[in-house]
Amino acid sequence: MTTPLADRLAALAASSGPDGPPPPAPETPADRPRTPAGHPHPPADHPHPPADHPQVLADRPDGTVVRSGRTVAKAHAPDADPQDLAARLRIAAHPLLHGILLPPLPLTAPDGFLLLTDDGRALTRWPYGSPVAPDDPDAAPWEDAARLLARLHRVDPRQLPGPVPPMRGPAKAARALTRLRGALENGPAEAVPRPLRAAAAAVERAWYGLPPWARGEVPPPRAASFCHGDLHLGQLVRHPATGGRWLLIDIDDLGLGDAAWDLARPAAWFATGLLAPDIWTRFLTAYRAAGGPALPAHGDPWPELEVPARALTVQTAALAVAKAVTGERALDEAATAVVDACSRMVSLPQQLAPGGPVVR
Repeated sequence: MTTPLADRLAALAASSGPDGPPPPAPETPADRPRTPAGHPHPPADHPHPPADHPQVLADRPDGTVVRSGRTVAKAHAPDADPQDLAARLRIAAHPLLHGILLPPLPLTAPDGFLLLTDDGRALTRWPYGSPVAPDDPDAAPWEDAARLLARLHRVDPRQLPGPVPPMRGPAKAARALTRLRGALENGPAEAVPRPLRAAAAAVERAWYGLPPWARGEVPPPRAASFCHGDLHLGQLVRHPATGGRWLLIDIDDLGLGDAAWDLARPAAWFATGLLAPDIWTRFLTAYRAAGGPALPAHGDPWPELEVPARALTVQTAALAVAKAVTGERALDEAATAVVDACSRMVSLPQQLAPGGPVVR
């Protein structure tokens, strides 16, 4: 992150647009929750920093987030389409998404939620919400995440401000493969170690075993649901930060698509042994109980989940291998698990994990 961008985000987070600092966010009884990891977050009970001491919450190629007090400012990916992002912001602010998505804060009157830097990078402003504690996996809100997804998937896109962009999940998976190839081409001066090249080859074979829609090459056969596009535990926060309800954040991939994609990351983690069966069952049961339309109410969920779960497995493996190549290090246990799953996809086309995952 460059110093000018950091300064711009800090100033944006500390302001309410052109008119000065934001008012304190009220915490009313109505905001209380109705029901009692791998992403960088501050601890959930982190105190509000002074307004003149901004705090960097995330700094990645696809986004930088700076917090000041009760507010955060975000610089979106440099290649983010401003028109699609503006549409997603209007949707996130729509009353139909109240209690599901964290709403953006206005930046320009009367209802503009987006600013552009001189070089065209999109900036937005949001209320601060406390994230999932990364050091307490037993307290992770899997059921809350499932219920939020079910509510999101039941929203009628025809009632939202349009045009509603396509969900970017498959495009994001394709970008992970591009990143892997770039890492191999621009790797260290010495040859990339043979185990990493073998891992990359397994990822490529699994990638080309996916149908074209899951690679982002053609529209998906089912694309009528309103989807988040990038569901993981780092996409949930409590708002208000002290005792608020869980809400979904990060609207960069939001749009029309196959709702099963939003369930695919936990499904893939379960199938590769990275998510305990009881947690997966809790998540799946909560989604179905909340009327989630991505899956049948009963029976085997894998006919709907198989392809998206494969795609998310390949995406995760591609990013893990790319980071290992760039960092000149070996794969860790979790990365090895997803690469091994990619190998199994090719040798056993109908299975992500030995025996085939079946949850009823």
